[in-house]
Amino acid sequence: MRLDLSTIIGLVIGWGFIFAGLVIESGGNLMHILIFFQISAFFIVVGGTVGATVISYPPGVTKSAFSIFKQAFIQKDMNPASVIATLVGFATKARREGLLGLEDEIANVNDSFLKKGIQLVVDGTDIELVRSILETDLAFLETRHKLGEGFWGTMGGYAPTIGIIGTVMGLVNALSQLENASKVAGAIAVAFIATFYGIGFANLIFLPISFKLKAKSAEEVLIREVMIEGILSISAGDNPRIVEEKLKAFLSPKEQEASKASEGEDKGAE
Repeated sequence: MRLDLSTIIGLVIGWGFIFAGLVIESGGNLMHILIFFQISAFFIVVGGTVGATVISYPPGVTKSAFSIFKQAFIQKDMNPASVIATLVGFATKARREGLLGLEDEIANVNDSFLKKGIQLVVDGTDIELVRSILETDLAFLETRHKLGEGFWGTMGGYAPTIGIIGTVMGLVNALSQLENASKVAGAIAVAFIATFYGIGFANLIFLPISFKLKAKSAEEVLIREVMIEGILSISAGDNPRIVEEKLKAFLSPKEQEASKASEGEDKGAE
């Protein structure tokens, strides 16, 4: 696993340009810049948003949602092309040594889903039962992922509204000081910081994280579907070449071309 630089770069660009615009608008005046850093508005928006979202989901989902937040910043090394290469290797060995020949490979498989599928095949499980077990696992994986994505999307939905609540609170406070006109304008300006936080956090943290998790989930589901198709083909005793062609159908045209180029280089090296 490695860092997903697109998430980090996106956050830096988004918040960096907003801060740059803030500096330009304020003319570099430090006091004007510091107006945008209000601890009370931060507490109202973040606390209110988290509280409303926690109410919306069961405890288990809340706990897992915060734990999968880090997945938006991690890029797994596994990809469809590498999985296809692994499965074709398994198909070749199974063709040569029989399904029991794959037993030695199970210990070297790092992915629990793939390991489970290969173990079922080695154990001689009926092919339709293997399909049912793996597809059920995949369905529950998608459900868990959707709840996690939805949690952060829900936070993105609540944050602007909570920001408005904070602004209303600030305006009430400002209007209560009408006898001191010199303070009213400043208090009104500060009141709108909560709305700024709500909209900013929603559109530059919560919603992008939700969409990133959704994209990563789609990628993982695709890999799992490749695994299922490959495992079933191996169980059926398909020719390794047929297995490869079946699985390449899951790749985009660009990925298929890259795979062919890689195969050509491998043959040239031989």
